[in-house]
Amino acid sequence: MDLNGAVADIIPWDGSLSSSDFFLSARTFSEKWKMFNPSFPPWQWIPCPKQHLVASHKVEGYLSMENMCHIKSSEEEESNRSLTWEEDSNDSQREEPFDCGTLVCPEHEVNHYDFHIVYSSSYRVPVLYFRSYHSDGQLLPFNEIEKDLPCHSAKLLSESKWTFITHEEHPHLNRPWYKLHPCGTSEWMKLLYDGDSSLNRNGFVIEHYLVSWFSVIGQVVGLKIPLEMLDTVVSNDS
Repeated sequence: MDLNGAVADIIPWDGSLSSSDFFLSARTFSEKWKMFNPSFPPWQWIPCPKQHLVASHKVEGYLSMENMCHIKSSEEEESNRSLTWEEDSNDSQREEPFDCGTLVCPEHEVNHYDFHIVYSSSYRVPVLYFRSYHSDGQLLPFNEIEKDLPCHSAKLLSESKWTFITHEEHPHLNRPWYKLHPCGTSEWMKLLYDGDSSLNRNGFVIEHYLVSWFSVIGQVVGLKIPLEMLDTVVSNDS
């Protein structure tokens, strides 16, 4: 056994990722999402210029899925609140909110969401960033976003607001976005894989990390991974 293999046997995987691992996992995640979730827009890799003093081998960028429409009937009962997502017919990339008022139907309320998966160098895990805006381009305040969240997320927010979702500057766009706080992510990801270092050594955890991570995180904002997509992880694990 070589030295690297011996070290891997001694030091268990801590549930985190390197930036290069994030890029590899992001590529697998976006490919599987496109294959098993064609009704949603694809996750696209957005490359970012390398910052000064950043090592030349480090991959900079993030995954982006933008302009998702959250449609909720105005007559929907609060006790049965749920998310209904559909892709906006205008799928061009936008840096700023835009005017698409013609998409609004009188009997429905339409909010638009952008989602980004960004690597956190401090926590060494992926982080979900998002923002929302009305069809006229006006950004939604947090109390309106909270109404769009699934009931279980809204309940958790009422118990731990601003530790669960925070409003911070997007690390690549330099403007305020909301994000799901990454504290504890590496710990529950490690538990999710039962700390199996053999899976980590053969690259399984790294390649499928984002698929497993998003199967948990996506539910917070009502985005669920198709069962077929999760089945690819289980089948490769067996």
